[in-house]
Amino acid sequence: MRYKEIVGLARGSAEQLRNWEHARADELEAALGEATEAVTTAEAREVWAKERAIRWWKMAEHNVAQLTWLDVGEEPQPTASARAQYLERYLEEVKPSYQELVQAVLALGWRARR
Repeated sequence: MRYKEIVGLARGSAEQLRNWEHARADELEAALGEATEAVTTAEAREVWAKERAIRWWKMAEHNVAQLTWLDVGEEPQPTASARAQYLERYLEEVKPSYQELVQAVLALGWRARR
């Protein structure tokens, strides 16, 4: 009788462990799916931000190219210390800076010297 009781408890424990493992596997698969989706979204956002930054740089480069005495230099490189959560803030700072550059180029150009 005691043997049957021990075997029944062992079988019940094994079943509980198996159920827990299945539930944990489902949780991990869901977490993996969410993480994969987050990575895909972040990659798409990175591509979008990179294209936007290149577009702003090309426009700035075009404006500065009007000043023959000024060398443009190399394209800017990504900053490893930048925080992804501040991406929108970083991009919002680009437009006013670009407008200041355009105004400076216009002020320094030969047409402004007339």
